[in-house]
Amino acid sequence: MDARKLYEFWLNDPYFDEETKQELRAIEDDAAEIEERFYRNLEFGTGGLRGIIGAGTNRMNLYTVRRATQGLANYILKEQGEKKGAAIAFDSRNMSPEFAEEAALCLAANGIRAYIFSSLRPTPMLSFALRQLGCTAGIVVTASHNPPEYNGYKVYWEDGAQITFPRDQEIISEVNAVEDYGQVKTMSRQDAEKAGLYRVIGPEMDDAYIESLKKLVIHPEILREEAADLKIVYTPLHGTGNIPVRRVLSELGFSQVYVVEEQELPDGRFPTVSYPNPEDRNAFTLALELAREKDADLILATDPDADRLGVYAKDSRTGEYVGFTGNMSGMLILEYILSQKKAMGTLPENGAVVTTIVSGKMSREIAREYQTDLIETLTGFKYIGEQIKFFEQNHEHEYVFGYEESYGCLVGTHARDKDAVAAVMALCETAAWCRHQGMTLQDQMETLYRRYGYFKEGLSTITLKGQEGVRKIAAIMERIRKDVPEQIGGFPVTQFRDYREDVLLNTVTKEKGKTGLPKSNVLYFEMGQDAWCCVRPSGTEPKIKFYIGVKGESGEDAEMMLQKLTEAVQGFGS
Repeated sequence: MDARKLYEFWLNDPYFDEETKQELRAIEDDAAEIEERFYRNLEFGTGGLRGIIGAGTNRMNLYTVRRATQGLANYILKEQGEKKGAAIAFDSRNMSPEFAEEAALCLAANGIRAYIFSSLRPTPMLSFALRQLGCTAGIVVTASHNPPEYNGYKVYWEDGAQITFPRDQEIISEVNAVEDYGQVKTMSRQDAEKAGLYRVIGPEMDDAYIESLKKLVIHPEILREEAADLKIVYTPLHGTGNIPVRRVLSELGFSQVYVVEEQELPDGRFPTVSYPNPEDRNAFTLALELAREKDADLILATDPDADRLGVYAKDSRTGEYVGFTGNMSGMLILEYILSQKKAMGTLPENGAVVTTIVSGKMSREIAREYQTDLIETLTGFKYIGEQIKFFEQNHEHEYVFGYEESYGCLVGTHARDKDAVAAVMALCETAAWCRHQGMTLQDQMETLYRRYGYFKEGLSTITLKGQEGVRKIAAIMERIRKDVPEQIGGFPVTQFRDYREDVLLNTVTKEKGKTGLPKSNVLYFEMGQDAWCCVRPSGTEPKIKFYIGVKGESGEDAEMMLQKLTEAVQGFGS
């Protein structure tokens, strides 16, 4: 059925509600908008759904959420997991509570018990609760840090991690098989509760989660001495982090925590920021103002679903606040965990640090320093979570820490997704330890650079929206794949990896091997002078991403090298 016919079907079929039809009537003379909303079904990808909220098959709405949930329900039934049920959480975005409710009632109508939080919670709490309740699956309604017009839907499995291959493909097949919205089951909440198929997750889960985090503290004695003197400014960016972050910091003795009042309460419009992303400096405008007023040591921001953490720290020499990348904050926590566990004799002999191929390479040096294995996965924290499952199955390694460059990390194994609440706790403990040594976090970062090298990373993106954008992104990837450059920005390419084709090419000897990772549309270049570049289409936005990294002799040298490489990769899109 073409876009116009689907539009007419939604407009006239009694299955769709009047509010949806009113929205569609408003675009009846806009052929391009009708085409964009109905040219396809909103893709259920390897992580679930993500799209603009609105009426249409290519939008996030009650009907596309129901359809996705019916596909998931069909899969759970095939796996005979209905008795164990599924857990559901949602964030502060527009329509998140409604989408979560629809998902719960669809599951219930299929005989699958749904456990749902009564109000918004961070994504990592879903991962935790799923495991605590012994559920088969989990759903988080969130579009993470995307702009306010977006929402999304992520699927988790019984280990607490997001679904990975081959289960993701099997669920996608089930979702795609739901062609008729009339196939989708639902029921009233009253009937679902009466049947014992709709259960609200109580506050005891919050208590259990916070207690699990507090057990991860390495030096409680240092916190008792230093925590009360550390001044922290925090913003939840209108999201889910406000209550759990403040609670865990308070219970650990951090009594000088100042919350950005304008961004404290949940609001799906994100009125104080254009983009609720702690990677974006503009998200810190209000927090920086408050920090200067309070003379804060640290500024922390979590994204709407509280799985990402952004950090600024005061430079004691200049008095200015310095922004930390996800790689930098990850390295501070990693060095702290490994060094202190080694000093205390609690670092496991078979310990492993897990990261992704696009994350900074200082982790290799730190892991080597503490005789800890480093394992690299494809991009996406779900692959880090998957490694924890493998460790538990084969006992080859013990998980110590996992991080990715996109401001996400996981301390501990209470969850199997990145956890900004735990990251806040770990970074504040690191800052307290630094203070105990007469240092700041910025001082410690400089120490790491001097010890391991001046690593610096960057990200360059090309945004191409709509159907034409999808085609252009695919064309760019194929062009690079077929014509492997000999050098990028003056850095000679020494190794090329094509993860889709599972090919590893030594460009010097021309020897070929395999990548050793699952197939994915990703290209990777190792270059001279420890430079590297990774190219991949975004899985959540209409972008192609160029991740780059260098290692310099100084901060200035690294910056110059990065600039050269950035200019070179930008040429790939022309």
